[in-house]
Amino acid sequence: MDHLQPRAVLFDYFGTLTTAVQRGPDHRRMAVDLGVDPDEWIAALDRTFYRRATGAMGEPLEVLSDLARTLGGNPTFRTVYSVYARRVATVGADGPLRPGAVEVLTALRARRLRTAVVSDCWYELPRLLPWLPVHPLLDTKVFSVELGRRKPDPAMYLTACAALDVSPEECLYVGDGGSTELTGAAALGMATLRLAAPDLRGHLTFGRDVTWEGIEIGSLPEILDVLTRRLEPAF
Repeated sequence: MDHLQPRAVLFDYFGTLTTAVQRGPDHRRMAVDLGVDPDEWIAALDRTFYRRATGAMGEPLEVLSDLARTLGGNPTFRTVYSVYARRVATVGADGPLRPGAVEVLTALRARRLRTAVVSDCWYELPRLLPWLPVHPLLDTKVFSVELGRRKPDPAMYLTACAALDVSPEECLYVGDGGSTELTGAAALGMATLRLAAPDLRGHLTFGRDVTWEGIEIGSLPEILDVLTRRLEPAF
């Protein structure tokens, strides 16, 4: 991207539009309901995240049941369905919207910039997002579980670009750096910003981006400051 303003801003969701993700106690209660050890359940969730997030393990109800049985549980369908339903609100509570997210998205749209969310996620986020105030402020949403790919696969970013009718070089990508997302975006020619808010030191993340080097911001509103100063060629 040259020094001109971008036409679109793409956002990671968890840890970027939300505060740092930290698993709440309901995950452990769900493990007990499924008849499995909570520590083993959480470890299994971590171990299988990317396969779940690309749909590679199958339908969510089946996955939850299979994981529980692998760990020694024998849950009924009613219990599995209860966990399946509860996870939507629980995952939302693990990472509530970041203060300023609505205001920043509103300001970007006032500048006639298109917006998108590009997220590695399981089934919960597509069900949760329509109920949140950021939903109508996002022009398109790309979910790994629906696309069958995950960041930094180019398809994640290019799908958003196609929906927004922009080229990668016309985009700014903002993320906390999980899933090697910033390196993936930069490889396509996108300008990138890493959100390095103080709360992210305790953020649950996978595939931390350790090779990317670039500009960091400490809060979402700083995006507006960067755009006001105009993007530098070194971006």
